[in-house]
Amino acid sequence: MVEIKLHNTKTRKKELFTPIDANDVRMYVCGPTVYDRAHLGNARPVVVFDVLNRLLRHVYGDEHVTYVRNFTDVDDKINARAAETGRSIGEITDETIQWFLEDMAALGAKEPDQMPRATEFIPQMVAMIEGLIASGHAYVAEGHVLFAVESYQEYGALSGRSIKDMIAGARVEVAPYKRNPMDFVLWKPSTGDQPGWESPWGYGRPGWHIECSAMSYELLGASFDIHGGGNDLMFPHHENEIAQSCCAHPKAEFARYWLHNEMLQVEGKKMSKSLGNFFTVRDLLEGHDGQPPVAGEVIRFVFLSTHYRKPMDWTNKKAESAKRFLKNLYDDIEDFPELHRQRKLATPLPQPSKEVLEALADDLNTHLALSEFRKIVKATDFSKRPQALQVLADGLLLGFFSGKGKPKKTVATLISKDAKEYIEYLIVERNNARSNKDFGRADQIRDLLAVADVHIIDGPDGSSPKIGPDFDPSKLEALK
Repeated sequence: MVEIKLHNTKTRKKELFTPIDANDVRMYVCGPTVYDRAHLGNARPVVVFDVLNRLLRHVYGDEHVTYVRNFTDVDDKINARAAETGRSIGEITDETIQWFLEDMAALGAKEPDQMPRATEFIPQMVAMIEGLIASGHAYVAEGHVLFAVESYQEYGALSGRSIKDMIAGARVEVAPYKRNPMDFVLWKPSTGDQPGWESPWGYGRPGWHIECSAMSYELLGASFDIHGGGNDLMFPHHENEIAQSCCAHPKAEFARYWLHNEMLQVEGKKMSKSLGNFFTVRDLLEGHDGQPPVAGEVIRFVFLSTHYRKPMDWTNKKAESAKRFLKNLYDDIEDFPELHRQRKLATPLPQPSKEVLEALADDLNTHLALSEFRKIVKATDFSKRPQALQVLADGLLLGFFSGKGKPKKTVATLISKDAKEYIEYLIVERNNARSNKDFGRADQIRDLLAVADVHIIDGPDGSSPKIGPDFDPSKLEALK
């Protein structure tokens, strides 16, 4: 069996992955708060942990892996969006969840086995809070229930901070009813149009952190293998999850391995609306601010080109490079029809190549895995079935060939009828110039078409255009 090594945030070192039960490998990843479109940074952990999910399923078998990712559908941001738009909270969360699933599918991400909504687990949260109060780890104050951080001696171990340091450096809610400024809310009162549920402490709603502890316990048990998310969640969210879960179930270990992906930048700068470089996944998929659409698998390729524990810089140059590689790959596949039937089923695929598999097993080194994949593609003779199927096996492990969000086989179907007719007219004019021995004009037409990424292929049956992925119809204007 392939040995998987993962960098465990809890121990700050790379460790051999040893599941609690190899027949029941369990992973929980923190999902989105559903009030708006997912931005590009939201998509990075989805792709990272999708690769890990694929790797685990390859090593342990589909039936032996359970992957859970939640939706936070009760939150003050959602309440604010409802008040701002006049729409119901249910409408907003249902719509946003569907958007999220569609956008992530476009990136080739498989849906997790379980996608619980926080609002479906309110009774379980209430029960966990009651237990924490009974054991002295939480207290009631002015309609709130708060976790007492000083009751858990290991608080801060994940992020490597002491309570004193956290108080000095964190933005903490100033509230007179808190015994310690770092104590965090497990339950809070609801008024007016705010969503709420009846509880032993009055009508209210849960705090953010308790939902993941309750849902992971109900779906994966008190101890499970992997907990993941972006490193912006390490503190306070994951730190608080550990505290309340370990106090609620003191004989369990909660999550054995903690994985955190680094953040995303755009062209070397932090993504922010103030810098004008903030965009959603849907913006990229559909095109925005005059930019052409970016295929979902191109986005995935760019993400995987950087190791998950390093900051990822989204650049147009990387996207263009990924687009060229993937388009050429899909063109090669189109020349091998049997590969399409293999995608739908037929005979079993070969095992992924040793180089790609070992790279992924070494703490999800997707950068190295992609490099090895590119070498394999370059060396492949797609007329030979075994070689082509090896490419398919490696690509599927990396999350490509999903049939969703792939680069277009050609942009010819995307250009306007007028542009097509004009290109055909120019080819006829070039052929006439060549017949009249006006080679200067013929070469001028050829070269200017090339600037627009239209290349003329001369063959025994005449001349035809090959339209490249960077086709720009505006550059045809120079020929008019």
